[in-house]
Amino acid sequence: MKVIIAEKPSVAREIARVFGANTKREGYIEGKGYTFTWAFGHLLQLAPPQEYGYYGWNVQNLPMLPQKFKLSIRKVKSKEGMVDDPAVKKQLDVIKKLFDEAAEIIVATDAGREGELIFRYIYYHLKCKKPFKRLWISSQTDAAIKEGFRNLKPGTDYDTLFYSAHCRSQSDWLVGMNATQALSLASGNRAVLSLGRVQTPTLAMICARYLENKNFVPELYYQLAIQPDKDGISFRAISEKRFKTKEEAQEALNTVQDVASGFTNGGNVLSVEARPRKEPPPLLHDLSSLQQEANKCKGFTADQTLSILQNLYEGKLVTYPRTGSRYIGDDVFAGVPDLIARFQDHDGFGKQATLLTGAKLSKRSVNAKKVTDHHAILPTGETPRNLTPDQQAVYNMVAGRMLEAFHQDCIKEITKIIIQSGERFTASGTVINTAGWRAVFNDKDEDKKDEENATLPKVKPGENLPILQKAVLDKQTKPKPLYNEASLLKALETAGKDIDDEELREAMKDSGLGTPATRAAIIETLIKRQYIIREKKNLVPTSTGLSVYEVVKHRRIAQAELTGTWEKRLEEIRGGASVTAFREEINAYTRQITGELLKAGIPAR
Repeated sequence: MKVIIAEKPSVAREIARVFGANTKREGYIEGKGYTFTWAFGHLLQLAPPQEYGYYGWNVQNLPMLPQKFKLSIRKVKSKEGMVDDPAVKKQLDVIKKLFDEAAEIIVATDAGREGELIFRYIYYHLKCKKPFKRLWISSQTDAAIKEGFRNLKPGTDYDTLFYSAHCRSQSDWLVGMNATQALSLASGNRAVLSLGRVQTPTLAMICARYLENKNFVPELYYQLAIQPDKDGISFRAISEKRFKTKEEAQEALNTVQDVASGFTNGGNVLSVEARPRKEPPPLLHDLSSLQQEANKCKGFTADQTLSILQNLYEGKLVTYPRTGSRYIGDDVFAGVPDLIARFQDHDGFGKQATLLTGAKLSKRSVNAKKVTDHHAILPTGETPRNLTPDQQAVYNMVAGRMLEAFHQDCIKEITKIIIQSGERFTASGTVINTAGWRAVFNDKDEDKKDEENATLPKVKPGENLPILQKAVLDKQTKPKPLYNEASLLKALETAGKDIDDEELREAMKDSGLGTPATRAAIIETLIKRQYIIREKKNLVPTSTGLSVYEVVKHRRIAQAELTGTWEKRLEEIRGGASVTAFREEINAYTRQITGELLKAGIPAR
C-alpha cells in the first residue's frame, strides 16, 4: 500500500478523486491501492520552555538555549490550561498506523518551505524511517496532479529545504521566547510583551512612520499658476520657483503679463520638449504584489487576499499562491498562448485576449533563472463557476495581469513646455498614443496623476501666448503617509528600503523581511498582540506598541535589514550553506538581545 499525505483534508480529497479512490475511513480515504491521509496545518511545533526544564518566567532561566529541540503536539486552551489538541493526537495516531503499514510514502503537502516542515515534523515525531518521495506541483488541476505523480522526486532532494525551514523555526523560538520573557520581566510582569524575529522590525517600521507623520511640521510655501491659451485651448503652467512668503509671491505675480493687465501676448514659449516613451508591461504577480494591488483596489487585507487566493488554488483556478517569483520559464510560457485564448469570451478581457491571440507576446516576465520554488501566479485555464464577488475580483486581478504582462508596450508622448512671463513656468502633460498593456484594465497612468494637464496644444519655441488667468497658490510640504497594507508589504519585501523601481525591488527580494507567504500573518499577529490597529486603510500603533518601540528602536532586533539578512541566510542553507554556523550566530544574538532587554523595561503609561 502507498500512503499519500497532504497538508489539508480538502487537498487529500482532490488527489484521491483524481486516483478514483472513494472509500472514506476515519482520518483517511483509500482505494486503487493507495491511502490518502492529511494533516491540518501544523500538527506539531517546537516544544515550549518547560519541556526543557525552564519552569515559569525567571531571569535565572535566560537565555534559554536548548541543546536539542523537541517536538510537541499543537496545544489548545482548556479549563486545565494549555493541553495537547485531542483532534491532533487522534490524527497523528491515524498517520502512524498508515505509515507503519506503508510500502511507500508520498509527500503531497504544499510544495514550499512550510509544507516541507509540516511533513518532516510529523515524520520525525513518529520516528518513521521509511524512505519517501515528494510530489512537487504548482497547480491543483487534474492534469498537473497526474503529471506530478509521473515525476515524483526522491525525498532527500528536499533535505536542504527542510534544514532551512527548521532553522527558521528554531530562530523564531530562540529570539521570540527569550526576548519576550526578558522584556516582560524587566517591565515588572505587568503584561506579556511579545517580541519576535520578524514581528518586531515590522512594528518598528509602522511606529517610526507614525511618529514621523505625527511630528511632522508642515512648511508653507507659494507658487504661481498661469493659464496660457493657444487657439482656444488653454492649459496650466506652474512657476519653477517656490516663494517663502505670500508677499514675495504676489510681487512676482505682478510681473506676469496677463490679458487683464492689457497684454495680448504675455507668455513667451522658451522651449518645447516632446519625448516619446515606451512603457513596458508589468511583471506577472507574485503573492506580495497581488496583495498590494488587492489592498489598493479593493481594500482587502493581506490575509484576506492570501485566503481568497488559496481557495482559488484549491479550486484549481490559479497556480501556487505563496510564490515569491514574478517570472516563468520557457516551458510554462509555451502554454501561455492557449491560456490567453481561453479568455476570448470573457466579459471584461475578451477584446484584449482576442487581440493577443496569435500575436507576438512580450517575454519580459520569462526568465527561468529568476523562478524560485514556484513560478509567478497564473490562471490555470479552468472555467470559474459560482465565485463570490471577492473571489471573482482576485481571480480577475490574476487573469488581467497575465494579459497585461504578455501585452505590448504602452507608447506615450511626454511633453514639457517652458514659458517665460516674469518668472519661468512649466507645463507638462502626457498623451498615450498606443495603450498597449494599459488597455486591459483601461489603467490610469500613475505618472499623470500629479500633472497639471492631461493633454497640451501644439506650440513652438518663440511663440507668444496670451495668459488668461494668473494666481498665487498656497502650498505646504507633506509628511510621508502612514503605512497601509499595500505600502507596508512593499516596504517589507525590500527590508524597509523605499525603492520605486520594480525590477530593482525584485533584485533585492533576497534580503526582504519575512517571505511573501508569512507577511500577512505578521500583520495579523501585531493586531492580535494589540500593538497596532487598522484605522480606515492605515495601520496605526497603539500606546502599547509605541511603548515597546521606544525600548527596542535602537536595538538590532528592530532593524529590518538584520532580519532580512537572516532570511537571505535561510535561503543560502537551501543551497547547502552551513546549518551549524547559522545556529551559532542565532545563539550568540539571542544571548546579546536577552541581556540588553533585561536591562531595559517599559515605564508605566
